[in-house]
Amino acid sequence: MSSLLHDDDARSGSGSTCPWHSLTGVKHESVVSQRVELTAEQTSRASRGWWDANAGEYHAEHGEFLGDDRFVWCPEGVDEADAGLLGPVRGKRVLEIGCGAAQCSRWLAEQGADVVGFDIAVGQLRLGRELDRRTGTNVRTVAADAEAIPFADGTFDIACSAFGGLPFVADADRALGEVARVLRPGGRLVFSVTHPVRWAMPDDPTEHGLRITSSYFDRTPYVEVDRHGTPVYVEHHRTIGDWVRALTGAGFMVDDLLEPEWPAGHDRVWGGWGPVRGRLVPGTAIWVAHRP
Repeated sequence: MSSLLHDDDARSGSGSTCPWHSLTGVKHESVVSQRVELTAEQTSRASRGWWDANAGEYHAEHGEFLGDDRFVWCPEGVDEADAGLLGPVRGKRVLEIGCGAAQCSRWLAEQGADVVGFDIAVGQLRLGRELDRRTGTNVRTVAADAEAIPFADGTFDIACSAFGGLPFVADADRALGEVARVLRPGGRLVFSVTHPVRWAMPDDPTEHGLRITSSYFDRTPYVEVDRHGTPVYVEHHRTIGDWVRALTGAGFMVDDLLEPEWPAGHDRVWGGWGPVRGRLVPGTAIWVAHRP
């Protein structure tokens, strides 16, 4: 889908095929969306700027659902306290990739993990400091890019990411290679991303969103540009096979792929996520892998 989509079209779901941006819920009034290739540098700059500027607004809209110190994997509401995808964390060194305001890291610290989180956006980390004060749980965070993780080889036992970092990087092979590098042998990686099937569908949680409007095989990133043509928001699409090859190419063994069903009684609509579509097709993919 190479033609430009005006902001109203993108928000209405009539043409947008960026599932995550609807997940953020933050609206821009003067951007144009398109599918176009970008460099890694352009991608990082856009993500840093967007999340710096919108951290507070995003938290105001979704903070009640996410909590200040919960570990929620996805809009379907999968909670690590119940799912246990990371295994035992007490006494383990844990890295959170794209930690945002560090809600997940805060929960991990409360479970006895030795945790550190990083995010590309200082605005997110600054918000995290406010949540530290509010909860009384302080977590260590640093500003960093997922394609250049600033830790030594074999530092961590577990790496995790709940819709953080990995959907936004231009080079998933490089990012996963970095994760593998900082994990110890036997270390576990668990991360959630938009289910790749959703990229073929419009951003519409109603019955009108139950249709294919774009090729599942089109890996061209979704990009929003401002009135000067500068990219201000980017998300990269990868198929199921792409993720498998990126993981195995980085030296991981894939243990599981969870595709959460929409739970009964959960009626929250969050961008393109909601009960109408969520009960028919998956919205989230949660990958579980380990470094042999």
